[in-house]
Amino acid sequence: MAPEAAPAQPTLERAHVLHLLRQMMRIRRFEEKCAELYTASKIRGFLHLYIGEEAVAVGAIQALTSDDAIVATYREHGHALVRGIPASAIMAEMYGKQEGCSRGRGGSMHIFDAATRFYGGNAIVGGGLPIAVGLALADKLQGRSRVNACFFGEGAVAEGEFHECVNLAALWKLPVLFCCENNLYAMGTALKRSESETDLCLKAGSYEIAAWPVDGMDVLACEEAAHRAALEVRAGGGPCFLEFRTYRFRAHSMYDPQLYRDKREVEEWKLRDPIALFQTRLRERSLINDDDVKQIEDEVAAEIAHAIEFAEAGTLEPAGELTKFVYSERPRS
Repeated sequence: MAPEAAPAQPTLERAHVLHLLRQMMRIRRFEEKCAELYTASKIRGFLHLYIGEEAVAVGAIQALTSDDAIVATYREHGHALVRGIPASAIMAEMYGKQEGCSRGRGGSMHIFDAATRFYGGNAIVGGGLPIAVGLALADKLQGRSRVNACFFGEGAVAEGEFHECVNLAALWKLPVLFCCENNLYAMGTALKRSESETDLCLKAGSYEIAAWPVDGMDVLACEEAAHRAALEVRAGGGPCFLEFRTYRFRAHSMYDPQLYRDKREVEEWKLRDPIALFQTRLRERSLINDDDVKQIEDEVAAEIAHAIEFAEAGTLEPAGELTKFVYSERPRS
């Protein structure tokens, strides 16, 4: 089968902007419902919400084809939804049910789906970087025209894996699109308190790769930057680094008391809500109306309700299968 053509350049056509708005609203409502379900003890373990950062995943993934790979962090529900993993399979995974995309074994932090080339969900900070570089090396050795998009937070830039991976990708001109979601606080420490150099593009650029900042609260800016970078990577120009400057409106995780941020700062960032700003922009250009927004809200609500129903009706894996997929069985002689 011939490789899929690269996505077209971003446009302000009505169908496209409605798609972008719908995807951001899907993420927002899905995450809000997950917070409710977590409080009700339906979802357990750790839960990291993406609320406020929706424009990054939605915009950036528009630049990828179904043949490209995505590697994400533990804050990956939004990326998984945009990539095309059904909300029902993601929700069932959060519930720990066999019908989940990782058979309920991964939970919130380990969403995985080989069919859509979504390789995590990686709970270790920076842990997805070597995976993306490995995928990219395989593609280059096989002569495949693919982009391997790796999403990670600014906290990963302080990890050794970041420097090792960017260095190797630059040396070998590997097709990696490094997508840094800089929400300023990593887990709970401000960037300026953990990094002597806070210009992350300058750090990445020191490895002689193209690197530039992006307004991570503007979905069209995210899409445009990702298209530009993906075209360069796909053409064999080597890796690119994008610093999406964004902000999470909720705590690092549901366990986080969030004592390290000034509440006024959070409220100021909420004035730049990517969904609200995009809606305003589209209304000013007469590209959407109240009926469009209501229709999207209704469709999203129905999708999430179905996902919860699917998860509730799912089954837990029998204890007798605990070691399944853990140990490989040796063929009998």
